[in-house]
Amino acid sequence: MRLAEVLEMTGMGKTFIYARMKDGTFPKQIQLGSRSVVWNEQEVIKWMEDQMASR
Repeated sequence: MRLAEVLEMTGMGKTFIYARMKDGTFPKQIQLGSRSVVWNEQEVIKWMEDQMASR
């Protein structure tokens, strides 16, 4: 998934996503090329399910 899709799916902002990646609480991005990154959709879905379960 591209960043725009991650933002739309999670409802979170870019700053939130990158801060959570830095502290290890959000799935890391996967580097495809020098200027291209994606996220694994299943990892993002799992993160969302975990967030809902912990509430």
